[in-house]
Amino acid sequence: MELTGKRVAILAEDLYEDLELWYPALRLREAGAEVKVIGSGSATTYHSKYGYAVTQDAAAADVSADDFDALVVPGGYAPDRLRRYPAVLDLVRGVFEAGKVVAMICHAAWVPISAGILKGRTATCVPAIKDDLINAGATYVDEEVVVDGNLVSSRRPADLPAFCRAIIAGLKG
Repeated sequence: MELTGKRVAILAEDLYEDLELWYPALRLREAGAEVKVIGSGSATTYHSKYGYAVTQDAAAADVSADDFDALVVPGGYAPDRLRRYPAVLDLVRGVFEAGKVVAMICHAAWVPISAGILKGRTATCVPAIKDDLINAGATYVDEEVVVDGNLVSSRRPADLPAFCRAIIAGLKG
């Protein structure tokens, strides 16, 4: 198992995009990583856009960047909620500043934008929020996956295979 010993946080809040949370969670577990669902702390169970529930393993306030080798932010409408929690932004910033993988897909770019970590970076996101990415100081490109150092980004669910391959490559070093 290529990721044995690696620990990954996947953020969760209500209205997450089902595939963008579950596909990376299952793919990374399949590769041997220990995956923990980290919630905003507003609840212990969060529901997707389509009603599928996920239960957090811990709240963002109860973990630290030292606990993880990577952090994945799923899209949907959850990122607009996640970015309202200082503990979530501190966790994202801490993982990023430690040089560990921070991965975002679709609307998830809102969280790293609010964490203030995208200035000078090249990334992608769903086209609906590309202006937000640009206004945060990033260079936007329209590609299925973009890797800029320890930052991994993708646009939409159709990009999930490339997104997960890039996360795994980043974790393997």
